[in-house]
Amino acid sequence: MTDRRVVVVVVPAAGTWAPPGRDPDAWRLALAEDTYEVLAALDRVEVAVAVAGGDETTVAEMSALTWPGTPTYAVDAGRPVLHAVELAGQAAAVVAVSYDVPDLPGLLIGKLFRALSTADIAVTPAEDGSLAAIGVKPPVEDWVAEVAPTFDTPLSELEARKPRRHAVAIGPGWHRLQSNADLARLDPGLEGWDATRSLLRHS
Repeated sequence: MTDRRVVVVVVPAAGTWAPPGRDPDAWRLALAEDTYEVLAALDRVEVAVAVAGGDETTVAEMSALTWPGTPTYAVDAGRPVLHAVELAGQAAAVVAVSYDVPDLPGLLIGKLFRALSTADIAVTPAEDGSLAAIGVKPPVEDWVAEVAPTFDTPLSELEARKPRRHAVAIGPGWHRLQSNADLARLDPGLEGWDATRSLLRHS
């Protein structure tokens, strides 16, 4: 029995939204770097980075933004979360985190790990109806494998498919940066999200 806890930042290989006047690729990398830095600061967890639909170039691009020794790999774009869980290796719990939460409080990830002691899956819902983070307890339950949740899976779908009352744990919500309106949620007084902040300041 292992007590390893793994957090994986899941980053799309391309094709992301960016604020007007910002290069989408530079924006994607800035968000991913800041999200990674939040998670790398957590105690007693191992951090990895998964590039959804990635190739050698995009994986190397992300690897350059991480601390030495951080596992970085490509995952299937169709089932990025569960593929990332598989590649995390033997673990007591794995939490996949969307790349676009550069100001996410690390405390919220800790809540998901705690919830996974009893739940099959634990999620941090985003305000737009998507999911900011998805925690899974290996071995993955059959119903979770069938749903194959992604960050765009509605919480209502998980609730509808769960086989028992406490199979899905819902942590406190947060916000993803997916539109101009979301930028207003960033708190300038909060430490962190340096790469995102720098790109927003750069005109």
